[in-house]
Amino acid sequence: MTTWLITGCSTGLGRAFAEAVLARGHHVVVTARDVSRVQDLADAHPQAALALPLDVTDQEQVSAAVAAAQERFGAIDVLVNNAGYGYRAAVEEGEDEAVQQLFETHVFGTTRMIKAVLPGLRERRSGTIVNISSIGARISPEGSGYYAAVKAAVEALTLSLRKEVAPLGITAMVVEPGGFRTDFAGRSLTQAAVPIADYADTAGRRRKEHDTVHGTQKGDPAKAAAALIEAVESKEAPFMLLLGNDSSDGFRATLDALRTEVDAWEKLSRSTDFDE
Repeated sequence: MTTWLITGCSTGLGRAFAEAVLARGHHVVVTARDVSRVQDLADAHPQAALALPLDVTDQEQVSAAVAAAQERFGAIDVLVNNAGYGYRAAVEEGEDEAVQQLFETHVFGTTRMIKAVLPGLRERRSGTIVNISSIGARISPEGSGYYAAVKAAVEALTLSLRKEVAPLGITAMVVEPGGFRTDFAGRSLTQAAVPIADYADTAGRRRKEHDTVHGTQKGDPAKAAAALIEAVESKEAPFMLLLGNDSSDGFRATLDALRTEVDAWEKLSRSTDFDE
């Protein structure tokens, strides 16, 4: 039996993760900014689940949640940094305050959680840190530049972290979901308030009022949760777990396009060393 701490459990993949881990008989610390939205999980599993309020942008709440989890269950074995939301805007449209909040939640919130949990993992020389990213970090669609940027930052951070903690018996991994049938494209999606007409045919096509994807995504959250648990419990968890056919297809297409471009410019790239 292990103890998982999952951020952002009120809806979507976070809730699916929590439900699946509880169904496997593990302990789960279920968190949300509004704890009343996850209290039902704790009520249904009074011995195995602990519901806590947690805003990952608040250091005091981060510290308090980790301390409460350790007091209740003794240790945290798996941290899943799932809390977050979407933001759509052409790069020029992005509002400074909104962009700063996006980074505060996804990048610095993830970092706060990692730093709060790592001392316990290091002491026991075991544990797993899972950072939820997005295929958006790879394909960077129009209108999602800022969202892609925060997820790309999380991925780069995780790769360095993985190398740092592997010798200590700790695993760090990234999950890149594609489109799943959650409220991510609904309630959890924000956007710039003032669109710029020149971007109507690029970023503008992906604004909420033009989006027809919500509720039709191919991804099944329950299957995503089962896949995550399988990866975490495997003997050697991958650095990157892609979830969904669209994620796998998008990743491979981007990889192929990058490889083609690197090959095309390789001669120039290799021309910049000192002559010997």
